[in-house]
Amino acid sequence: MPHHSRLAGFIIDCEGGSLGHAARFWSRALGLPVLDPDEGGEDKYARLDGRRHGLQIEVQKVDHPSRVHLDIETDDLEAEVARLLALGATEASRPRHRRWVVMQAPTGQRFCVVKAREPLDAGNADRHD
Repeated sequence: MPHHSRLAGFIIDCEGGSLGHAARFWSRALGLPVLDPDEGGEDKYARLDGRRHGLQIEVQKVDHPSRVHLDIETDDLEAEVARLLALGATEASRPRHRRWVVMQAPTGQRFCVVKAREPLDAGNADRHD
């Protein structure tokens, strides 16, 4: 079955420290206002306003070394994971009640495949048969 996918945005992983402090820094550094300083109420995610760029940008508290990773959003999680596996990626994990898949590119970078936040079609995403 055909599905769609596209770059959703960037997640700025921050090991330790204050989520609020990290969100304020990245908000100012990128010129993007903080939309939600505690998305989900778990003191884990702060959402920046990347809408004018068409991107979802979040600051995330993590237990691993700080880094930046990409999110690819899709309207069919399993089909997109299968497509990326066929391209040479590997599956690393399925955290948070399997709501997304952490993958690793053949070149070593980690990225996530997530469910699309809005409908995807040929006008705003790539179609894969």
